[in-house]
Amino acid sequence: MKKILLVDDDPELRQLLATYLGRHGFDTLLLPDTRQLDAFIERYQPRLIVLDLMLPGEDGLAACRRLRARGETRPIIMLTARDEPVDRVIGLEMGADDYVGKPFDPRELAARIDAVLRRGTQNAAAPVAQGGVFRFGGWEFDRAARQLSRAGQAVALSSGEFALLNALIGNAGQPMKRERLLELTRGEDSESFDRAIDVQMHRLRRMVEADPAHPRYLQTVWGIGYVFVPDADPASDAVADGKP
Repeated sequence: MKKILLVDDDPELRQLLATYLGRHGFDTLLLPDTRQLDAFIERYQPRLIVLDLMLPGEDGLAACRRLRARGETRPIIMLTARDEPVDRVIGLEMGADDYVGKPFDPRELAARIDAVLRRGTQNAAAPVAQGGVFRFGGWEFDRAARQLSRAGQAVALSSGEFALLNALIGNAGQPMKRERLLELTRGEDSESFDRAIDVQMHRLRRMVEADPAHPRYLQTVWGIGYVFVPDADPASDAVADGKP
């Protein structure tokens, strides 16, 4: 059974989800808040974490941000009390891989968990050059190891961020529409919204670009989407981003 960790302060919902997910191949560990979150991750090594946004003490957003800041790469699905774009955007900005708005059908959560776990194990988009390791601007992107590093120092990527960077590198030089990037990174049946790609692009730029406001590698193609340019001329970046 696939071990996952569910953190939610509603005891009835925790038990309902544990029972349902148990019937669908998930061994679900339960916590009412984040006080033992780090200890549970260390001891039980869950494959995925489901975090409620509204928690007593440290809320889900703060916990997600803290885990990502310390290099935690396990997929995180955020449960939001309101299924509004602002909640989704904030969760993605903190490093969440996906989100489910309450109230929800347990079948939806199970489907999202399966989708995120598949995203973490399957190859996204086209093959990457140089035997799976692509180098640009001092960075090394190792597709097989699912790792982005610089000078030997790895940077934590969520599964969504990895899939997006992999899709762009695999189609280097080709402008990619947001819709196509969603298909490549989240599947054709994904209910994700275009803003999800923008948020993850913003996070990737903060990681790899010397000046995220004027990106050299992860460029915007106005009216279309984004393009990865490994050998971009710095003098042409402003033009590519639609600025004089």
